[in-house]
Amino acid sequence: MEGTKQTHQFKTEVQQLMKIIINSLYSHREIFLRELISNASDALDKLRFKAQTDSHILGTDTELKIRITRDKKKNTLEVADNGIGMTYDEVVENIGTIAKSGTAGFLEAVGAAKNTGAVTPELIGQFGVGFYSAFIVAEKITLTTRAAGSDKGCRWESAGDGSYTIEEFTKENRGTTITLQLKKVEEGDQDFTDEWTIRGIVKRHSDFVAYPIVMDVEKTEPVIGADGKPDKDKTQKVIREETLNSMKAIWTKDKNEVTEEEHNEFYQHISHDWNPPLAHLHLKLEGTTEYNALLYLPSKAPFDLFSHEQKHGIQLYSKRVFIMENCKELMPQYLAFVKGVVDAPDLNLNVSREILQQDALVRNIKKNLVKKILELIAGLEQEKYETFYKEFAHIFKAGVSQDFENRDKIAALLRYKTTKSDGKWVSLKDYVDRMNPDQKDIYYITGESLTSLMNSPHLEVLKEKDIEVLLMTDHIDEWAIRDLHEFEKKTFRSAEKGDLDLEKTDDKKKEGYNALFEFIKSGLGEKVKDVKLSTHLKNSAACLSGDAYDMSAYMEKILKAGGQEVPPSKRVLELNMEHPLLAKIKAVFEKNKEAEILTDYTTFLYDLAVISEGGKIDDPAKFNKMIGKLTSGAVDQ
Repeated sequence: MEGTKQTHQFKTEVQQLMKIIINSLYSHREIFLRELISNASDALDKLRFKAQTDSHILGTDTELKIRITRDKKKNTLEVADNGIGMTYDEVVENIGTIAKSGTAGFLEAVGAAKNTGAVTPELIGQFGVGFYSAFIVAEKITLTTRAAGSDKGCRWESAGDGSYTIEEFTKENRGTTITLQLKKVEEGDQDFTDEWTIRGIVKRHSDFVAYPIVMDVEKTEPVIGADGKPDKDKTQKVIREETLNSMKAIWTKDKNEVTEEEHNEFYQHISHDWNPPLAHLHLKLEGTTEYNALLYLPSKAPFDLFSHEQKHGIQLYSKRVFIMENCKELMPQYLAFVKGVVDAPDLNLNVSREILQQDALVRNIKKNLVKKILELIAGLEQEKYETFYKEFAHIFKAGVSQDFENRDKIAALLRYKTTKSDGKWVSLKDYVDRMNPDQKDIYYITGESLTSLMNSPHLEVLKEKDIEVLLMTDHIDEWAIRDLHEFEKKTFRSAEKGDLDLEKTDDKKKEGYNALFEFIKSGLGEKVKDVKLSTHLKNSAACLSGDAYDMSAYMEKILKAGGQEVPPSKRVLELNMEHPLLAKIKAVFEKNKEAEILTDYTTFLYDLAVISEGGKIDDPAKFNKMIGKLTSGAVDQ
């Protein structure tokens, strides 16, 4: 049966995608075979899983495998599987249009990577566009497929020129075959019809695929004589099917038998990340709870780490039979970057996500894995830990709020730069160990940059008292500290909110400023909650602060930038009565409370406070004029 052949145009973003792949990744051409084999392995996984509940789906074709066929004369390479296959509609959705957000994400990531000169092969695997990598080596691709249980096949074909054809046709067996009409081999290029080229690629990238990757190879063998014995003097050329991959489930091996090279190869296979892992965890638990686990900490965060579509990295198996990928039930969200395999022999192969959520065995495995992963992170040497923290701190810190049971362990792994650390990372324990003897609280401040925080007027009294302050530039820090509340019985205290109460106040002098402060408060109206004597300032004239439980200005700014509606919050204007500017304004106020210049000074003090925390003022020109008056000594009236 041949259907009507239809021609379609690729979507614009797909054309962009293919152009980028072909031009940017030419030096990594061999990755196309890794991707096609990976897709074939996924199709076999899906078929084997479906066969657990539908014993008839395999029919007589029960030997699952991936076949590679080379043809030097025709200059073609073929990758075929007898997996789940695809229907006509699935081909249109998955191959023909790839109308998925991953495409846009891929293009965005490549655009960013181009700026740093780091367009690398792992981008292909991370964004699920591996099929298109075949256009690196092929001038035309033909895909034929038949879904398991269907009596209709489908043929898809494209020369990568902006269009493709698709039609129904008769295909005898289920599964998918991809035929590449290879480009002409240039001098120095790999020949993908060469036996040893294919062997090398499979060994490097696909050795751990769970299904046989077979290829017909020519061998020289002795001729068998009439007596049934090989004749040593006579040989013949024969074609034999040979399995190219080891299919070693290395998670079932003794951890001491697995080499670093094997770990790197296996990690690349499951993660599509060409960077070596930072560290690994190999567990084999026996007893009432039995499972094998082989987990990896990546050394580089994936481009989609903070995407809503970002997947968990755990694949779930039972007795080496694949059950599901993206197994969120085995790893919390804050550790979603961990990659690896968990093989639990006592799990029902027909398990669903709903059942997993209620399964006591799964909950127990998750609890143990999280404990071991946190121990692995805690045991990293300094350089590796800082690599981990640089790449994953933002998502990892969320564990403080998400995982109450392990909150203290996560807190011990947090690191911050401080007013005394000279740019180095400091743990909370290090901070507490070197606190001043009479210091009761752990002080912190949040903001956009280390430079702005180091120079914040809120820290002036703290610096004078030689008190170290944690500098937090990650917006998740404020949530984490709020939920953590304390560390080693020391309470976290914001350096920009509430009274510091670190110095004795000259009450008599303070009383002398009460009338001026009331005047300024009245003049600012709804802009401020209050105007009061500062407990933070030593050298600056003014700053804005909040009450102890108010949202910080930085957090308010982050939420607004994210499009969230934030209830209007009024801040406290703190003034330093030891500052000469306040003394001069006080003199003007006492001389003539009706002086028009006092209104300007009121606005000026408020603007000064706004600018000191990196905010924007309403009238920069007016502020500039006031600076001119002050510097020319025009304060007096």
